[in-house]
Amino acid sequence: MNLPLHIARRYLFAKKSHNAINIISLISVCGITVATAALVCALSIFNGFTEFSAKTFSAFDPELQITPATGKVFEPAQEIEKIKAIPEVSFVSQNLEESALAKFGDRQEAIVMKGVSPEFVDLANINNLIIDGSFILKEGDVEEAVVGAGLATFLGVRSGFLDPVELYVPKRNVNINLANPSTAFTQSHVYISGVFALNQPKYDEQVLIMSIGLVRELLDYETEVSSLDIKVKEGYDIDKVKDKIKFVLGENLIIKNRMQQQEEMYRMVNIEKWVTFLILGIILIIAVFNIIGSLTMLILEKNDDIQVLRNMGAKNKLITKIFLFEGWLITFVGAIVGLVIGLVACLLQEHYGLLKLGSSPGEFVINAYPVAVEATDIVIIFFTVSLIGFLAVLYPVNTLRKKLLQN
Repeated sequence: MNLPLHIARRYLFAKKSHNAINIISLISVCGITVATAALVCALSIFNGFTEFSAKTFSAFDPELQITPATGKVFEPAQEIEKIKAIPEVSFVSQNLEESALAKFGDRQEAIVMKGVSPEFVDLANINNLIIDGSFILKEGDVEEAVVGAGLATFLGVRSGFLDPVELYVPKRNVNINLANPSTAFTQSHVYISGVFALNQPKYDEQVLIMSIGLVRELLDYETEVSSLDIKVKEGYDIDKVKDKIKFVLGENLIIKNRMQQQEEMYRMVNIEKWVTFLILGIILIIAVFNIIGSLTMLILEKNDDIQVLRNMGAKNKLITKIFLFEGWLITFVGAIVGLVIGLVACLLQEHYGLLKLGSSPGEFVINAYPVAVEATDIVIIFFTVSLIGFLAVLYPVNTLRKKLLQN
């Protein structure tokens, strides 16, 4: 039996009178518990928002995307043949994007023209995102387009309108004639066949999806693309397919998975997540100061017990271990209880959505804060709490050790 641990456990858990020291010890445990539970909940909520964003963006962002290392466009013919030769690839969709000015009636707005090839329908599962009309980009010789819900509201358009949306695109490699600035723009028009909603301002408020042929015509391109969007067959590891494509294509092109395509967004969320962790960690350090106070007062209270143990032949090392284990037990109990409370709170939030985002349903894209518990976060939290608690105990124990040596 570990005698110091046994005595420390009795000091903490045995029935005793409710004096100030016991209350301070309880406050120390509660402080660590609350801080630990807060860390679990906060990090899990950030994980939930990250997962939700990934699921939302996945409707539009391809599993793998190839872009030029330099410049805005590239010739895709040879690359497409090489990629199609890879058995894990389901199909390749061509994409050409450029800024333009859209005008309807007396309203105009800067937009992003997204020219896509026919494979885009299967790549983005766009039909599930259409809220008005249908996904049609060309009927006979008539050019049509699908517009984001926010952009449609701003321009005042809907599917089936008889009047088209006018498009103005700056001509490449053409000097502006100040006497007649309109000659510097290529003009065309499209009829709106449908409206999509992705619930992301980046797409809903800016994007106009068109046939890639019309975008090439407006930009005076022949076969160039901004990117090649790849769909991987079911059951294959996307990162392994990415490495294989990268080996085939070489260094002139950049290949990205979905996470890398939204790198800025994920970086921002991660920064916020760990800044929150740092702030709550500082609060945890403040809570741990209670351990120093309670342990110091416990040492003073148990001075008679210390003398009895010394008279019985206990060495200074054994006595200091008792209070060292006492402080560590306070930290350990607080950390474990905090983790359990935090995990239970996350579980309840995940299934019942107790903490709402808005006062009424439909006010936000989701009604309640999303949560996702990651095992790595739990390990980091437990290690951080334990380390801070263990270090905090050293000061009063070292003070006791010096005092015992003097006596």
